[in-house]
Amino acid sequence: MNILQLPLTELHPYKNNPRKNEKAVDAVAASIKQYGFLVPLVISKEYEIITGHTRYLAAKKLGLASVPCVIADELTPEQVKAFRLVDNKVGELADWDMDLLPLELADIAADLSVFGFETVSEDEFGEEFTLDSGEKKPFQQISLTLHDKQAELILACIEYVHTHGEVQETYGNENHKGNGVFEVVRQWAEQKKLV
Repeated sequence: MNILQLPLTELHPYKNNPRKNEKAVDAVAASIKQYGFLVPLVISKEYEIITGHTRYLAAKKLGLASVPCVIADELTPEQVKAFRLVDNKVGELADWDMDLLPLELADIAADLSVFGFETVSEDEFGEEFTLDSGEKKPFQQISLTLHDKQAELILACIEYVHTHGEVQETYGNENHKGNGVFEVVRQWAEQKKLV
């Protein structure tokens, strides 16, 4: 696959694009700003966009001069029309694993609400959170609201205990921040003779 960096001014959207993507432009722009332009547009040899209309609009919103593109010149006109629809439709067929998604979100400090992810409440992921088999999952998610200064101190403490190898017990928890919070609190509780 040959990826070309092409000026936005040379690309043109497909005039009959049936996908209404205006609501997604801000989120895609935020993603590009945060992570970079990692998914190229697929275009025809005439530089008409086959897939990537939302990324194109987001790039325009961000004021990018050029974007990565792949020319799909091996497709017939009928295949281009079909692929334009299929590429958008297949994403709608997948579902989230609601047992695993909260665990993944818990490892991410960044606010992902702009991308449609909501904070998982204790009702959804707390004492009653169970596996499909009915076995109780021995993990809980605790949501806290913090001032920026409080969050900075807590995150610095978490990072400190990790970088200095002070995390003693993880109880099988793979969540870096959860283990760090536990270690900071454990050390404090030990000093206060609570444990």
